[in-house]
Amino acid sequence: MLKQAYSNSKLNTCNLCPHNCKVNRNNGRIGRCKANNKVKIALYSVHEFEEPCISGENGSGTIFFSNCNLNCIYCQNYEISQLGKGKEISIEELANILLLQQERNVENINLVTPTSYVPHIIESIKIAKNNGLNIPIIYNTNSYENIETLKMLEGYIDIYLPDLKYFENDIGKKYSKVDNYFEIATKSIKEMIRQVGVPKMNSRGVIEKGVIIRHLVLPNHIENSKKVLNWIKNNLPHDIYVSIMAQYFPTYKSKEFKEINRKINKEEWKEINKYVEKLNIENGYIQELGEHEEEYVPKWEF
Repeated sequence: MLKQAYSNSKLNTCNLCPHNCKVNRNNGRIGRCKANNKVKIALYSVHEFEEPCISGENGSGTIFFSNCNLNCIYCQNYEISQLGKGKEISIEELANILLLQQERNVENINLVTPTSYVPHIIESIKIAKNNGLNIPIIYNTNSYENIETLKMLEGYIDIYLPDLKYFENDIGKKYSKVDNYFEIATKSIKEMIRQVGVPKMNSRGVIEKGVIIRHLVLPNHIENSKKVLNWIKNNLPHDIYVSIMAQYFPTYKSKEFKEINRKINKEEWKEINKYVEKLNIENGYIQELGEHEEEYVPKWEF
């Protein structure tokens, strides 16, 4: 039996993200993100290697959505985000997946790269909540968001997990093919904080509500990272949580760019750690760097 496509007026002239493609996704047109009017996911799983307050003891119930409104040349999930790997499902099937994840006793539902499917996600959350969904929902995003779209999510999302990738817009243009990343991302993060505030933990130290900002350090771009961290320190609440990641490795098209065709080295990581100490950022995590070039150690400290 063929699944009926989901129709929403927002998709008639799609402006869910800052690209404002205005294509009619209900008529089969696709814009920058390559999403049509059907939900498309690549996988759903229990993930144990997120930040400690996200994974907790039972893991995070991740759902990876296909396609993305950025075109990061170093994306570790490029087959999903850039090549569109995945399966089209209905709103009802997505709601059932939310409930299935909860049945696995996960700490939360973690929606990864969800921007292109916000109307679909909202409808699926409504259905799932009517059928007993009651664990926190995470919106895991690159932060290239329209404020109007984020406002649609108010009351449905408990935790925002935004990236703050670039302070320098020319780097964002070069590596992610977007304009004005910093201005758009920082406004989006402020809106997320307005909605859910700084992190609130339960008695087991697992986040129930709030914003955690992620930043991936790129090789040969330590100054960009310092500027990102400095902005966070001077413009956001002092008790905001920051997660600084060392897990970069060259993949997808990044191998074509000499300056990022390697992992972070120990000297760069020491410099970042010293800068975090200098800023006296109070809350968050710094990912542990592997001792060997091929090693990625999913551990966190602060």
